[in-house]
Amino acid sequence: MIRALVLIIAFAMTASATVPSSSTDGFTLNPSCPPGFEKTNAGVCELRTLYQFYDSLEGRGLGGTRTALPPHRDGFTPRQIDLGRYLFFDPVLSGDGTLSCASCHNPARGLSDGRARSVGIHGVDAGRAAPTLWNVAFLKRFFWDARANSLESQAAGPIYSPKEMGNTQKQLLSSLNGNAIYRRLFHEAFPAGRGTITENEVVTALAAFQTSLVSLNSRYDRYVHGYDAALTPHETEGLNVFRSFVARCSECHTPPLFTNEQIAVIGMPEPAGLPFDVGAETTLGSPKLKGGFKVPTLRNIARTAPYSHSGAFTDLRGAVDFYNKGRGNAVPKGMHLYLHWHISDPHLTETEVDRIVDFLGALTDETFLPQTPARVPSGLALH
Repeated sequence: MIRALVLIIAFAMTASATVPSSSTDGFTLNPSCPPGFEKTNAGVCELRTLYQFYDSLEGRGLGGTRTALPPHRDGFTPRQIDLGRYLFFDPVLSGDGTLSCASCHNPARGLSDGRARSVGIHGVDAGRAAPTLWNVAFLKRFFWDARANSLESQAAGPIYSPKEMGNTQKQLLSSLNGNAIYRRLFHEAFPAGRGTITENEVVTALAAFQTSLVSLNSRYDRYVHGYDAALTPHETEGLNVFRSFVARCSECHTPPLFTNEQIAVIGMPEPAGLPFDVGAETTLGSPKLKGGFKVPTLRNIARTAPYSHSGAFTDLRGAVDFYNKGRGNAVPKGMHLYLHWHISDPHLTETEVDRIVDFLGALTDETFLPQTPARVPSGLALH
């Protein structure tokens, strides 16, 4: 089984290394699929992973391991994915040419930005921490407050937000259509287009690129697929605590994605001096979801500090310890929240908390980390 995984990865990475056709301006779109994907006879990229061999009902249990993945987005062409990569790193998407998507979703920082609260255009406080983009192809809800229900709307939101990239549709399309390189690249990626770059093509390319951000080859995954020695004894102990009926971590952070995508009210603290963030209450118009946020994935969690929507915890030990302190331990005095029923009072020992932290480190996998382009078609400086 492990040999099969290695062969799949090796094949995908070899295929992705195909040299693209040349161009006079130096910008080309890769005709091969990214690592982990196979190009079908229809010319589109489809994900290949060993989790596809598992029946969706097997291993469900509490934190079951050999469990199938949920449905995911793929089926984009290689050129659409690679065009999305250029756009993702290009500050031309922002209103003043100083921010790109990668400014807040930096590959070097776990596709997050290492900040407690992201910084938008002109240094504006964006309001929340940037969530990682790993495995977003499997998600149906996006942003901490679940305000978007597709990768395309998730891509457009920050571009037009005055607290984030601060652009407008008119300026965005003017900038891209005024660039001969982008006009050529969009024509190559969307040959059936009308010759003028459209907003739909922009968000489609960004969505296509984000579907390639797959992380499913960690040491934990090698353990799941049959290689017991992939985890250390401490990590195995941590996995058992994580899955236990006492800690109950896996009830919300359910393998293999380590999120159940639900909205959970857990009473996370806010930074000192800042107002309480009501989260999904505003999005869904439900008072019961006051202080509710989407359960984040724990994939590559060791790379994405600080933690929570507010960046309240600087390290994993502090984040795990917050749950161990019990229900409502950080709820503001006098405030009533409908705390999620999974949040309990586990009273784990210090050693058990340490073992969970050890296990979380085994979820790191950046095998398919996207390549940052040396330069972008706009000619702007990378940020």
